[in-house]
Amino acid sequence: MKFGKVDDPGRVNFALPETHLQTEKILSEKGSRNFYDVRVGCAKWNKTDLKKFYPRGTKDELAYYSTQFNSIELNASFYRMFPEAQFEKWEEKAEEGFKFFPKIPSIISHIKRLNNCEELVDDVITNMLPLKDKLGMVFLQMPDNFQPKFMDRLEPFFKHWPKEVPLAAEFRHSDWHNDKVVAKELNELLIKYNISNIITDSAGRRDLLHMRLTTDTAFIRYNGANHETDYTRLDDWLERLEEWYKLGLKNVYFFVHQNMELASPLLSAYFIKKLNEKFGTELKIPKTLN
Repeated sequence: MKFGKVDDPGRVNFALPETHLQTEKILSEKGSRNFYDVRVGCAKWNKTDLKKFYPRGTKDELAYYSTQFNSIELNASFYRMFPEAQFEKWEEKAEEGFKFFPKIPSIISHIKRLNNCEELVDDVITNMLPLKDKLGMVFLQMPDNFQPKFMDRLEPFFKHWPKEVPLAAEFRHSDWHNDKVVAKELNELLIKYNISNIITDSAGRRDLLHMRLTTDTAFIRYNGANHETDYTRLDDWLERLEEWYKLGLKNVYFFVHQNMELASPLLSAYFIKKLNEKFGTELKIPKTLN
């Protein structure tokens, strides 16, 4: 079963929760109201997943994808430890200005569960560095069953992580966000180490919409439901980003997923067009084939 998938998306209340007071405080401390970096992309570039996106005869999916989007949420790095040579190849294929947002390998997050993984972290960072300027924000996704009782594993991990490589984190067990005491401790820790608190928008997991930023970056993983509500949900996000922009939001990293990924480019193109209209940004609107 896909993460957060529901049988009938039309029955879900997709209204976004109110902005958390912490977000207002974090953003108001950051100064001027200008975006620094705005990235919108898909989670994959595979031709099999993104049907009707690639023109006939496309020989290299990544090379073409990077001419249409300015970023990719690199989920492939979750499933294995890719060597330096692979990241170097990806860097060479992608257009100038493109950025990869790699997911930390599952051996760290799901198998070792952040326990005694300093050497692995060092290897992961070393392997990713060939991306050079195309290395965006790396992100950590913890499994649903990683509970607050493992809180003591977080600080050693964050402390060891190099400050030069920006990091975001996603916590899926609901107690990280719904238990007020736990949420306070977690957010204080994220703020201390300048870790961005990922917001996940999924039909079946509305509890993960904490709306609680810990940096001036909004890292949003948007899971569409292959339903007509996907577009109105994106409209709601544009309104929320405008609210945060006025408060001082600097960076937007917005990645579109789908239960069936073939519609991700269509949703992304819609979102980018509306984003450009609202904020005066000049992100390229990807071509989509009908």
